[in-house]
Amino acid sequence: MQEELTQFQKNDVWKLVQAPKDRTIIDTKWVYRIKLDESENVVRNKARLVAKGYSQQEGIDFTETFALLLE
Repeated sequence: MQEELTQFQKNDVWKLVQAPKDRTIIDTKWVYRIKLDESENVVRNKARLVAKGYSQQEGIDFTETFALLLE
């Protein structure tokens, strides 16, 4: 997870802004996956930060749909 966060900072993926008072903030969660080789040995642990888009309300929180996954 720390490796992913470091890459986000290194690649300037996001910027921190003030939350608008009239908008809902979308929560995020980490999704983990273990990558295995042919012999079932752990090759890499992967982590992805995904948005919990189900908390949005169309017309209030968004007007267009975008992918909710950061890679």
